[in-house]
Amino acid sequence: METSRFDTKKSEGGIRQGNKNKQVHIFTYVTEKTFDAYLFQIVETKQKFISQIMTSKTPVRSAEDVDEKALSYGEIKALATGNPEILRKTELDSEVSKLKLLKQSYLSQIYDLQDKITTTYPKQIKELEEKITAYESDIEHLKQNTSPNAEDFNKMIIKGTEYTDKEQAGKVLLAICGMKQNKEDEEIGEYRGFKLMLGFDALNRDFTIRMKNKASVLVHLGSDVYGNIKRLDNGLENLPKLLEEHKAELEDIKNQLEIAKVEANKPFTKEQELKEKLKELDELNIKLNIEEKEKQVLDTSDDVENEEKREKDRNSRDNR
Repeated sequence: METSRFDTKKSEGGIRQGNKNKQVHIFTYVTEKTFDAYLFQIVETKQKFISQIMTSKTPVRSAEDVDEKALSYGEIKALATGNPEILRKTELDSEVSKLKLLKQSYLSQIYDLQDKITTTYPKQIKELEEKITAYESDIEHLKQNTSPNAEDFNKMIIKGTEYTDKEQAGKVLLAICGMKQNKEDEEIGEYRGFKLMLGFDALNRDFTIRMKNKASVLVHLGSDVYGNIKRLDNGLENLPKLLEEHKAELEDIKNQLEIAKVEANKPFTKEQELKEKLKELDELNIKLNIEEKEKQVLDTSDDVENEEKREKDRNSRDNR
């Protein structure tokens, strides 16, 4: 019996250094009902083990994974037995293994979706709703505490002292930065109804102001007296934009939640095929096991008959 296939992989022994052919035929010769079946059983077992190690798959996953080379050896082993039912069993083993992997992947996706439905998405929705409420409150709070003077400047309080002059407030703010001894946020005053929390960004090597009320807005400071005041104003005026961004994000999360609910209820599309192949495989296993036992009984009977015949021959020779 002969099997053959094309192969271009350098891992095959048939492709040697200096070979100029792009494709080679690899022939495997086996003899039915011989020791070849046992030999290919050994090779099949070794190949499965090697593939588990070389593919770096996790132990649980690799135990059920299907390797193309291992299947090839398994099919040759089945052919060597001369029994078509064993070949069918080998095919079913392969198909069932693949279907089980597909089902495991399906179940993993379902578990992930269920976790998002019960935990992840509800948590995100709650956090976003709280932020939206805070931004809405801060926007109204900002309106109530915005009353610019003739220089278009809202008063600023730093370390308990009120400043109505923009330039003076900007200079004091820079001076406070120069005296900061650590990177932790510390409250230094108030501006337009928001607390001013001075901090230091070690990554960017600059000072920051976090303006807090219900929510907070982070601003990175520079070295310009007027520029820093402008940055604070821009940060507060950006609150409506932040509100809309969070509303859009909330809507997106809610849509994802509804989609996840639908996807989590979808069945495994190949469930019926898996059941049918498992049933056929079980029936084949039972049948092959019975045939093997019957063969063993017949072999034992033949041994008994042969032994009885030999015993008679010995007795006959003794009587002579």
